[in-house]
Amino acid sequence: MKTIIYYFTGTGNSLAAAKKIAAALGETAIVPIASLAKTSGPITPDAGRVGIVCPVYFSGLPAMVTAFAERLDAAPAGYVFAVVTHGGGGGAAALRQLDGILRERDGRGLDAGFSVSMPGNYILMYESPAGEKRDRLLAAADSEFEAIAARIGRGERRNLPHAPLTRLIKAVMYPRFLSRVHGDDRKFTVDERCTSCGTCAAVCPAENIEIVEGKPVWNHRCELCCGCIHLCPAGAIQAGKGTEGRQRYRNPSVGIAELERQREP
Repeated sequence: MKTIIYYFTGTGNSLAAAKKIAAALGETAIVPIASLAKTSGPITPDAGRVGIVCPVYFSGLPAMVTAFAERLDAAPAGYVFAVVTHGGGGGAAALRQLDGILRERDGRGLDAGFSVSMPGNYILMYESPAGEKRDRLLAAADSEFEAIAARIGRGERRNLPHAPLTRLIKAVMYPRFLSRVHGDDRKFTVDERCTSCGTCAAVCPAENIEIVEGKPVWNHRCELCCGCIHLCPAGAIQAGKGTEGRQRYRNPSVGIAELERQREP
């Protein structure tokens, strides 16, 4: 059965997840959600199975994923699934948000939803894990993706998880996140270590960064994926004093070139 997986990623976790699931399923196309951001109208995938893979932000969906889901016509598909990756919980609330958007659009929600812990990257609040801790998280996630792919392949229907606490957290924190997300790039700065390489602009899924006189300028369409901070080869981008000494992160299964291709149709 043909499958299409739509993904959104900042530093590679959700793309790594999509790749691993696609490889196990076979006959699967992987489509970056960022490549559809400038299009209009409904999105109707020509596939028997449709999947959405994305990170969790403040117990909810990235803003770009929400906008995508509101356009997705999943009704013709025989099976619709989602996998959300997170560094600290909130997956259940994000899955229910996605299910609600799809049901409101065409009455067709998720047949199954899965939540997988991976190394977190929200450097504005905490440091990404490194070394053995990172490797353990990635190995455990790989095992989960293998099991998830098997369930998807069998067409398993699963009730979405209930997590009252994360739903409460989402109700408190997510609206604030959404109201500020695009303009929170005002916190970002670049220092003298910048080499004008343009990596930050190239990897940004929101096409939010342009290089002006050799330095990045943020244009307030930010998704807070933190890719520009983590992927700067010189470590020149900061978001306040707290990020200076914090570990940078990129999923080791995903290359910079793959992240740069997210906006390509």
